[in-house]
Amino acid sequence: MRKTKHSITRHSSEEMLFAGFGGQGIMFMGKLLVHAGLIAGRFVTWMPSYGAEVRGGTAYSMIKISDKEIASPVVTNPDILVAMNKPSLVKYADKIREGGALIANKSLIDTSYKRKGIKTVNIPMTEIASKLGNIRCANMVAAGAITKRSKEISLKNVLLALKDMLKDKEDLFLLNKKAIEKGHQF
Repeated sequence: MRKTKHSITRHSSEEMLFAGFGGQGIMFMGKLLVHAGLIAGRFVTWMPSYGAEVRGGTAYSMIKISDKEIASPVVTNPDILVAMNKPSLVKYADKIREGGALIANKSLIDTSYKRKGIKTVNIPMTEIASKLGNIRCANMVAAGAITKRSKEISLKNVLLALKDMLKDKEDLFLLNKKAIEKGHQF
């Protein structure tokens, strides 16, 4: 199609925020999804934030994925929020953009969040990870769920990124791959 001065070019981008306790793999999840965005040929940013205590303290990670250059890595109104625990849900859920999605760890969040204009997906991430043999892969259950909801992140690219990031750790790769696939099934 030939562009004219009246043509409208559609811009494709997505902003995500992942939040939880330190030690829940919030930073790794952000890095993994940014790597998947790079594999897709997108512009990406990743901005981590650790609480004072790191493991056990609060942590969040912001990512942006776009088909155009990104001016700022700060995410104020995410398209997708992953809340790994209740304090994260309470702090960030109201910031989700209209039409966005909340992916909540039902294993650690005892209430259901409902808001008109967003999709809420409650997944027992920690429970699923425990059944797979390691609760530390609950973040990968969340990453798999993102691949189902995101318009920028595909399951194929997340698995390629995971393979690249864990290239010398075959057992860890296989465990996390299973967790991602379980999350994608939700």
